[in-house]
Amino acid sequence: MKTTAVTAVLTAALLSVTPVAFGADRESGGHRELQAALDRAVTEAHLPGVLVEVRDGGASWFGQAGTAELGTGRGFEPQDRFRIGSTTKTFVATVLLQLEAEHRLSLDDSVERWLPGLVDGNGYEGSKITIRQLLNHTSGIANFATAVQDEFSGEPFLRHRFDRFTPRQLVELGLSTEPQFAPGAGWQYSDTNYVLAGLVVEQATGRSLGQEITDRLVRPLHLKSTYEPAPEDTGIRGPHGRFYSKLGPTYAPASPVYDVTELNPSWGWGSGDLVSTAGDLATFFQQLLKGRVLPPAQLAEMLDTQDPGRNWIPGTRYGLGLASATLSCGQVWGMGGAIDGSWSYTFGTRDGRHLLSTEVNGDWADDAPSKLGPISVFQQELEAEFCGGGAAAR
Repeated sequence: MKTTAVTAVLTAALLSVTPVAFGADRESGGHRELQAALDRAVTEAHLPGVLVEVRDGGASWFGQAGTAELGTGRGFEPQDRFRIGSTTKTFVATVLLQLEAEHRLSLDDSVERWLPGLVDGNGYEGSKITIRQLLNHTSGIANFATAVQDEFSGEPFLRHRFDRFTPRQLVELGLSTEPQFAPGAGWQYSDTNYVLAGLVVEQATGRSLGQEITDRLVRPLHLKSTYEPAPEDTGIRGPHGRFYSKLGPTYAPASPVYDVTELNPSWGWGSGDLVSTAGDLATFFQQLLKGRVLPPAQLAEMLDTQDPGRNWIPGTRYGLGLASATLSCGQVWGMGGAIDGSWSYTFGTRDGRHLLSTEVNGDWADDAPSKLGPISVFQQELEAEFCGGGAAAR
């Protein structure tokens, strides 16, 4: 693939960045509140473990609590990889916005324009749904995850975890449920939107979605631990811990814990199949927010958010594959992702100077008095890092 102007600028910017060292702040006590939040994830939420990487100007700090592997006491390492779930959506949206900047498509193109006949029937008309509506979840297309929830929730997940799907099968599953609302008339989170977005990327470029993500983002940003697994790749390549689930949708302290590290990621595809590290995610969002990945017009489109109301995480707004979260001291920007056994968040200040990337290797919220689960853990981490000790998000 030819190097785009955006890629050339990005590469030059990255080469000018001064490397930072892990643990630069560890002895100063500057992350005591954040470390306390990590400890609570283990002692109060009873999650196996949690890791975090913080970037603040030229400094970097890595923290952890609990264990990366039950029964061994192994701690987390900065190079540990994990499945990033819906943070994959930010990568897909970024690729589409780059294609728009290159005048290879418009976000206002219809789905029918790029995927003729695919979104049709059962109340759907692809000619009335735009790429933009896919990216901001206003298409009205039902979530394919709902159609397979009986097979992928509870103990049936253990029998179906290695089932393989093609992207078009995932679309068919989504379209088997009637539209949630008319295009543009509401907001509903739907993984089907981003499977379709990935198919648009492939149609517009003639190359696979994974190739486009690799050539446009992974290589220019030197994200050495980020990759899209092949459909048959049920494990995680490279260093990693283990990932655990109580199989949901409801949990209790006494519920059995299952190791779900191995699974077939094909049902996530463009909506949630990437593998990465906290460091790679911090780099990606740092460069994205600094304006080194997208031209100003496209970044402004990505940051144009709307209120999902009660349909998503409280206190958040959603743009194009990017979200904002309101803290007690201001706003932070980024994205979160969840997949069986792994929940992660990466958020930072609007200027990209200060970021936090975190992951827990358990997917439950115990029915305990604190009712502390992954999202609550992440919110406490964000508050501690960006608002604690007089700090202020901006």
